[in-house]
Amino acid sequence: MNNVPVEYALDQMVLEKGAIKQAAAYLKEKGCQNVILTVDGNTYEAAGKELERELKAAGVGIRLCLIEPGPSGDVVADEPSLLQLLLEVNPETTDAVIAAGSGTIHDIVRFVCYKTGKPFVSVPTAPSVDGFTSKGAPLIVRGVKKTFPATGPVAIFADLDVLTKAPQQLVAAGFGDMLGKYTSLFDWNFSHLTAAEPYDQEVAAMTEKALNACVEHVDEIGNRTEEGIRILMTSLIESGIAMLKFGQSHPASGAEHHLSHFWEMEYLRRGSRALLHGAKVGVACAEISRLYHDAAFRGVYPRQEPDMLRKHGAQVREWLGAVPAEAEIRSLLQRAGGPSSLQELGIDDGLFAESLREAHLLRDRHTLLRALNEA
Repeated sequence: MNNVPVEYALDQMVLEKGAIKQAAAYLKEKGCQNVILTVDGNTYEAAGKELERELKAAGVGIRLCLIEPGPSGDVVADEPSLLQLLLEVNPETTDAVIAAGSGTIHDIVRFVCYKTGKPFVSVPTAPSVDGFTSKGAPLIVRGVKKTFPATGPVAIFADLDVLTKAPQQLVAAGFGDMLGKYTSLFDWNFSHLTAAEPYDQEVAAMTEKALNACVEHVDEIGNRTEEGIRILMTSLIESGIAMLKFGQSHPASGAEHHLSHFWEMEYLRRGSRALLHGAKVGVACAEISRLYHDAAFRGVYPRQEPDMLRKHGAQVREWLGAVPAEAEIRSLLQRAGGPSSLQELGIDDGLFAESLREAHLLRDRHTLLRALNEA
């Protein structure tokens, strides 16, 4: 697989029991002689060890890259982690890089593969995020979270034997990431209406369908049944593919993600242990729903009524009718087995208030949160 161009289509996607064995067979079939298996301590135990064994049995040369935790004790997609993997890639002999992990490991691998022109193979260890197929990598650079161009996987091998054993908090985080589509889809409509940001109805419908599948099966997801995990992982992958199709993250990332990113950067600044991305997104979705419903239906604003809300109030209220109220979102998060409040996350009142004022500045998106702050 040497000299495979960075821009390629997803070649194969497997979501079933025993997928790890198929990953090794795929790499062997593609003529890989030397691959890098990227893991952290937890994901090595979850899937990396078995994959390493399968690759060796298939005669594929393997180099293990165990990403080290940062000062806070968490593995972070930051400069030291990126450099650690970059130093392992040999421009002449490395045929592919495998990401065996969840969101952070995938972000590290996809960015390094983009910079080195190497293809990567995705082996998710938990249904925790919707970014497995993403061509953008959210990275922490000098303490600030920014999304950089990256490359998508040539293949995904999601093993249900592995995914159903993922810790409940990771499963709930994946559900929280999907639940955030309620407010991201609203913000996408709002930004298209008020600032002519690009929009694609087919992509929006694809994302909404994936969201609804998760909500309809929330109890199976919360109980971690095989069918529940299959539905959640399928929905996460479909959400990722929707973003790929659109070319930007608008379908799946609105004000709820901006709050999540703001909290993450502050936790890094404090040296605190990281919170799961999807757990933050789910709680932020509930908070944004409350803020938006208060503004549109009850006339409660952080400052004053935004011009765009005054001008397009009827349309905004119609779209918000599809966004569940705060209490319903919290209930869904609880049924999935995850945190449902700022208190459970450990987000203090001061940080929350600051994020409501400042988080919209992290992205150049015309969300309703931005309109409320700029009124």
